[in-house]
Amino acid sequence: MRNILLFVFFLTMVTMGVAQEISLTGTVKDSLDVGVDMANVIAINTETKGLESYGITNHAGLYKLKLKSGFQYTVKVSYLGFKTESFTFTATDADAVKDIIMQEQASQLDEVEVTYEMPVSVKGDTIVYDTDAFVSGTEKKLKDVLENLPGIEINDDGQIEVEGKTVSKVMVEGKDFFDGDTKLAVENIPANALSKVEVLRNFNEVSQMKGLTNDDDNVALNIRLKEGKKNFWFGELTAGFGPDDRYLAHPKLFYYSPKYSINIITDLNNLGEVPFTRNDYRNFTGGFRNINSRGGSSIATGADGLGLSTAQNNRANDIDTKFAAANFSYAPTETLDLSGFGIYSYTGTLMKSQRNTTYIASNDVENATTNTDQTVHLGLAKFSARYKPNANFQLDYDALLKQSDDNEEVDVLSISNITDEISEVKKQRPLAVNQNLNLYYTLNEKNIFAVEAQHLYQDEDPFYEAIRSEFAFADIFPVDENQNLYNINQSKNVITNKVDAKVDYYRVLGSKSNLNLTLGTTQSHQNFSSDIFQILDNEDTLDMTGVEFGNDVTFNVSDLYLGLHYKVIAGIFTFNPGVTLHQFNVKNEQLATVVEDNLTSLLPDLYINAQLKKSENIRFNYRVTRAFTDVSNFAQGYVANNYNSLYSGNRDLESALNHNLSLNFFSFNMFNLTNIFANVAYTKRIDALKSSADIIGINRVSTTINSNFEDESLSASGNYERTFGKIKGSVRGNVSWSTTNNLIDNLQRTSNSFTQNYTGALSTNFKDAPNLELGYRYTVNNYENGNLETTYFTSRPYARFDATFLKNFIFNIDYDYYNYTDKEDTIANTYSFLESNITYQKKDSHWEYGIKGTNLLNTTTLNRDSTNDLFFTTQTYFVQPRYILFSVKYDL
Repeated sequence: MRNILLFVFFLTMVTMGVAQEISLTGTVKDSLDVGVDMANVIAINTETKGLESYGITNHAGLYKLKLKSGFQYTVKVSYLGFKTESFTFTATDADAVKDIIMQEQASQLDEVEVTYEMPVSVKGDTIVYDTDAFVSGTEKKLKDVLENLPGIEINDDGQIEVEGKTVSKVMVEGKDFFDGDTKLAVENIPANALSKVEVLRNFNEVSQMKGLTNDDDNVALNIRLKEGKKNFWFGELTAGFGPDDRYLAHPKLFYYSPKYSINIITDLNNLGEVPFTRNDYRNFTGGFRNINSRGGSSIATGADGLGLSTAQNNRANDIDTKFAAANFSYAPTETLDLSGFGIYSYTGTLMKSQRNTTYIASNDVENATTNTDQTVHLGLAKFSARYKPNANFQLDYDALLKQSDDNEEVDVLSISNITDEISEVKKQRPLAVNQNLNLYYTLNEKNIFAVEAQHLYQDEDPFYEAIRSEFAFADIFPVDENQNLYNINQSKNVITNKVDAKVDYYRVLGSKSNLNLTLGTTQSHQNFSSDIFQILDNEDTLDMTGVEFGNDVTFNVSDLYLGLHYKVIAGIFTFNPGVTLHQFNVKNEQLATVVEDNLTSLLPDLYINAQLKKSENIRFNYRVTRAFTDVSNFAQGYVANNYNSLYSGNRDLESALNHNLSLNFFSFNMFNLTNIFANVAYTKRIDALKSSADIIGINRVSTTINSNFEDESLSASGNYERTFGKIKGSVRGNVSWSTTNNLIDNLQRTSNSFTQNYTGALSTNFKDAPNLELGYRYTVNNYENGNLETTYFTSRPYARFDATFLKNFIFNIDYDYYNYTDKEDTIANTYSFLESNITYQKKDSHWEYGIKGTNLLNTTTLNRDSTNDLFFTTQTYFVQPRYILFSVKYDL
């Protein structure tokens, strides 16, 4: 009944939004009777002088306006290089047709009349949104505004997506906002500070390289501020408190001027709202990129050797967060730009879960209850300098420092054929310093040079301790078994130095073709050491002697390469084939011997773009890559991964060859505000790295081998979004299939995974009425390993509602319902999350008062499932209870 009422309410609002409207259509043509693509058409109410409707012509010049009957409008048509045309139109009860002929107005831009601010306009590769046209007044953050804009989405990780591509950079007034991440921008920039959002497609920070490289997947956002927010400090100070000692403090300040900018963000809370997670930290690039992305080689350097636990969707039993970040930019001269940021984040997390794991080879089942106490300190700092004295020369330098201090204590009650209580401690303080130096020089219009170099220094020191009554690998390790408890400790250290450098020469052959010659190298050097020891009851230390229980490995990969690429535009097609010749030298030194591998590879790649329309294209990519693993897989001494997993490397490993194909379709139709994108990707791995594992009950000893078993993966995704007046509808799907082959107890094991995710949603965007979003998500995870197969289903209807009432109150509600089952009907769990927020703020007042409720239905658990070649796992996570918070905010 509740769902029926919601649906009826939604249909009522839709009816209100489209009632008493007629359509004015027609074609905009030039003097040669050719349709004008991307012309702006607006209708201004002659009585109110307000913008009633707007449209942008399609590739044939067709336009369409929705107008309320009974009113008179001034319709104006504009396009750069043409005289603005206008006419008066009175809307009756019937649809009407009106064609327009535009006359050229060459070289008279100063006489072009600016008639009205278009809600959406297209200027080359830039889409400009006037945000005032898309907000209802209930929006608080940049995220809320972006979700209203056609063609822009915020994914589940908090990152911005445009045309199905993740936005790589957010700028405010042309200045970087925490370069390398978009989540901080969407969660912290105030909605009331925005004037325009500019989507920069085919983005390239180096003007000299524009058009020489393929930038179709590069998208950036530039935020334009309202005039009252420039040359003034603005922001907000928020504080909150609630029962059970809940608190929130969230001050943030911003300052922008033509010469410099400062952004300060802080957030302290124990509500479970994590502004910066370990996943954010791990994925935070700082704007750094793989400078040899087209070269075809991939050399891993390792990361996160402990595999720390992560909260599920930022939900855990208890989360305490402290966060501070500052970003600056400064232009001391017109030719020099300086910028940088510093980020500190502390998260204390208590996690509790119940896990059921079925081991495929042994058919053993483990039920485990896990309690985790985790503290994580994350730190990042970046400094950037750009020197550009003229249009022909640019020099960039960047330095990024990342360091964390992680500590995790885990208590596990494991019940299988035996019952064991395990206490684990994981600690690490990894450090990484990344430096980048780029030089771009245009000798003349035919010859352009680019020199790029990058150095990575990385120091990882993971430490692992397990205390338990039963030691699973007592027959392998020379442990002292006459102890009350087994206290096994392992220390590791991995130091990495990696240098990437290349020189690109571009020979411009004409306006539609160029030749690119690349000479480069990658030099990777890693040192790996580890040892395992036992602490006895009397606190003496028993060192495990022998080559099987310690590692001291030096691992080097040298890659010298020469590449040739040719780019040509022929009609609607852009062709960019290329080939790169590599000379690899790989060697590892351990146990007083050296294993060396010399290899020559010729790796092709191909890019084709069919530009069907200005905002519609099909892209094809094919690339062959050679992948090298990191030193940890070469170290032959034993390494403990966790309480029931032991690993020994293989020093004879070779590289793997990957064939990667992708096909992308994109269409953004401004005429009817339709956004479509689709992607299909296929990967085939040859001589890939495989896991070889021996299974004993719930325990395993594994290594890595090369095998001629061919792994394959295929994924497809698509999105269809269309706006009908004030109603936006979208349908999205993602399908992924993969097959892998490994050795389990010396037998080939083929594993298949087939996952499906589908989403459908309808939402409104009324200025003077409540807004509602109704959606449904459906997930199917099918896993097949050996002779065992299982399937998990998750149904997730959701609703979002916001409204303004009594002029000064804003009410928001967010509801998600989950129905989690499996094919065998052995699991049936339903749970839901309800959050709500009420705020009060008088017009023109700086003060806002609010009441916020999280997990109002007091849900206690949520579910996850996963699989690999060894086992199936379903897991129940315990989450924070209901919290109520009273808040006060002051707008600067």
